[in-house]
Amino acid sequence: MTLTASPTFDAADYLDSEETIAEFFAAAMEDPNPNVFLSALGAVMRARGVAKVAAEAGLGRESLYKAIAPGAHPRDETIQKLLRVLGVRMNVAARHG
Repeated sequence: MTLTASPTFDAADYLDSEETIAEFFAAAMEDPNPNVFLSALGAVMRARGVAKVAAEAGLGRESLYKAIAPGAHPRDETIQKLLRVLGVRMNVAARHG
């Protein structure tokens, strides 16, 4: 029996609209692990094109990868730039329950 490798799942392949991206970020923000949000940023950047996102945010591509690496602590300014370039905005709401 021959085993074949199945394609690797990449969320970026499914992030094809602003609504989908916003829902993806909202779900990532629900997770208490901050690396989940950083991973979501990476997926959305791949969906939009990392080089394009980096250029529009005024960041170097290498710096961008370091900023969203697991365990990174990106500055709020960097996150805000990225969200602006990606066309999303974060809203704060009271937690009920």
